Amino acid sequence: MANKVLVIAEAGVNHNGSLDNAKKMIDAAADAGVDIIKFQTFKSEGLVTKNASKASYQEANTGNSDSQLSMLKKLELSEADHIELKKYCDQKGIEFLSTPFDNDSINFLDKLGIRFWKVPSGEITNYPYLVRIARTKKPVIMSTGMAELSEIRDAIDVLKSNGTSDISILHCNTQYPTPFVDVNLRVMNTLKETFGVEVGYSDHTLGIEVPIAAVAMGATIIEKHFTLDRNMEGPDHKASLEPYELKKMVESIRNIELAIGGNEKKPTLSESENRSVARKSIVAKCEISIGDIFTEDNLTTKRPGNGISPMRWNEILGKAATKNYLEDELIDE
Repeated sequence: MANKVLVIAEAGVNHNGSLDNAKKMIDAAADAGVDIIKFQTFKSEGLVTKNASKASYQEANTGNSDSQLSMLKKLELSEADHIELKKYCDQKGIEFLSTPFDNDSINFLDKLGIRFWKVPSGEITNYPYLVRIARTKKPVIMSTGMAELSEIRDAIDVLKSNGTSDISILHCNTQYPTPFVDVNLRVMNTLKETFGVEVGYSDHTLGIEVPIAAVAMGATIIEKHFTLDRNMEGPDHKASLEPYELKKMVESIRNIELAIGGNEKKPTLSESENRSVARKSIVAKCEISIGDIFTEDNLTTKRPGNGISPMRWNEILGKAATKNYLEDELIDE
């Protein structure tokens, strides 16, 4: 994928099934400076059974009076909506992406021309789904929430053996919101060492600190849910950023991205001018006459640092002065 940190704003289903809301989310994501805005593409009947229960966080946010199927039905976007949203993204200069949750959605998004696939954590053990994704031969970014290393390995093997060679994986915790104690950012290192692929982080914590820390630890892809308003009705709003927070996260990531820099330790351009100001030189502690011997009694170290370095202290001690020095004058023997 890209050399800079790829920032994906996860709109998900936070549009609440409204094309107008979805466009407002595109506006907000573009304003925040993210690279990609991602939606979710599904036909509810092809995603869950009629009697599938909601997750506990979904019940907490939407109540338990309806099933997961009826909840999701309200959050669907039509194919026409997707086509309109992709056009709108093109106009706004932000990349459109959507995660498919069934084969029909994969086929539709493939024809729509998305550049790569984002495989969600819940599909990591869905063999026929992974095969269908892989056979498009497009790059894949795969979240790994809830997964064991062996399950991640199996999914990667399925993708590779069916035509996909460009695979990135995201460390993730599938709880909304994720408790900080369960984030375990060091797992990113494990994933990179184990699978030798590009690694990022999909975040479900509250706030922006953790994705910023993930970038500092080497994440090259960040995914984060956002919403127009956390008080809106729906399953994912409460664990999402509002637009001003999304913008702050992107700004912080770009700053950290710059701050990571390279591996070579040397004076930088910005600090070079301060070397002579902050460092010290060997100077006369008192008046010194020609022929006097330099000792610890008549020498000291003071700023500025554009004279003889104090690291040459023992080299100067014991020498005879070849000129007269006033107090505080730089020694230049």
